[in-house]
Amino acid sequence: MKSTIIAGPCVIESAELLDTVAAKLVDINQRLGTDIIFKASFDKANRTSINSFRGPGIDHGLLMLSDIKQKYGLRILTDIHEAWQAVPVGQVVDVIQIPAFLCRQTDLLIAAAKTGKTVNIKKAQFLSGQDMRYPVEKAREAGAKEVWLTERGNMMGYNNLVVDFRNIPDMLELVPTVIMDCTHSVQRPGGANGKTGGDRRYVPQMALAAKAFGATGWFFEVHPTPDQGLSDAANMLELDKLEPLIEKLI
Repeated sequence: MKSTIIAGPCVIESAELLDTVAAKLVDINQRLGTDIIFKASFDKANRTSINSFRGPGIDHGLLMLSDIKQKYGLRILTDIHEAWQAVPVGQVVDVIQIPAFLCRQTDLLIAAAKTGKTVNIKKAQFLSGQDMRYPVEKAREAGAKEVWLTERGNMMGYNNLVVDFRNIPDMLELVPTVIMDCTHSVQRPGGANGKTGGDRRYVPQMALAAKAFGATGWFFEVHPTPDQGLSDAANMLELDKLEPLIEKLI
């Protein structure tokens, strides 16, 4: 079974950025035989500051994601923050993602499950891997055909995360697909004067450690010039470093 690999910019900044990243992912897929899922958010509804860039919104964002799907043939993943978004998003994407902070929101899980799309639930920063049993139950009982879980670290004091890699085998007892979010796990939440900081140097180590613990996939936010990115700039991986890292993993 192929590993599940998800990659793309944190937020939709422009059509040009989406094209640049999508073309690179297609190139990697052709060379390595992978099937990378393209990820980008149409709205970053949980930014630290009200003044932070959020994205183009659902209508324009879904049009842009649909365009990427048609032009490049990539599967698409994006996240939702409110239950009403599930239906229009489900008409475009292949995987609906539930943000970590919202993984206990029953109505959100039910709405995503009812679309018939794969539901990727990110583990909250305040939950253990074993605690994810209950979000999985909600999605499955609502009719989800396939549920994935994603590890992204736990709160460790103020403005810091720590990854307990034991969460990966714990979550593998609940679902067959457990993904390591290698870029959000190196965040420093809210620790950069009104925005989230991070340290992308540790992204490769996060990925390799997760593999040792049995992760079946990896999630990377990537950008050609991450320090100029409008969201998660400090922890996104440079786009040109994605292929050599995937080679190591597969």
